[in-house]
Amino acid sequence: MTAKTIKIDIVSDVVCPWCIIGYRRLEAALEQVQGSLTPEITWHPFELNPKMPQGGQHLREHLAEKYGTTLPQSKAVRQQITDIGQELGFTFSFSDEMRIYNTFKAHQLLHWAKEYDKQHDLKMFLFSFYFTDGQAIDQQETLINAVESVGLNPREAIQILEEGTYVDEVRTDLKKWLNKGIYAVPAFIINDEFLVSGAQRTGSFLKIFEKLQDT
Repeated sequence: MTAKTIKIDIVSDVVCPWCIIGYRRLEAALEQVQGSLTPEITWHPFELNPKMPQGGQHLREHLAEKYGTTLPQSKAVRQQITDIGQELGFTFSFSDEMRIYNTFKAHQLLHWAKEYDKQHDLKMFLFSFYFTDGQAIDQQETLINAVESVGLNPREAIQILEEGTYVDEVRTDLKKWLNKGIYAVPAFIINDEFLVSGAQRTGSFLKIFEKLQDT
């Protein structure tokens, strides 16, 4: 039997822990339908902190300002995320010094990486670079190290960032998904028909895949 190709658009930000959790749950569902469904995954930009200045902000301070999160709540959520990540094979290395950053530069490079079929590789690397290694992913040097690590041309990446080659394309894509009502991430749009909002469990994806297998 020939596997059916399905389109999966994922709207996310690389500083969103629930985005990598949601993806790992999607990945687990895809493994269970391997052979019958083949995914074509495209990542789309979302900025959790579009007005964040260069250098970012202390994460705990940011959460307190944006959501009113208390210190005990912050610790509890961090532990919850860490535990879920461990179950899914992803390491979250939260620390008291951790900062959160604007990711517009990262999204420009992710848009570019798609031309070389390296978008997914770069996205996965950036998740780990930030959450596991604690890298400042709003810094050009850090981003260049990331693209080089996945086999992309660092000189071309520098030129893209310095010239703003994909600034307009990324802004257009950001607006596109906001106009479609995507105000929180992760958001998984499957075959332009099914929307899975948030880091849903693997079973939520499997229910959709079962419907697609039957059509």
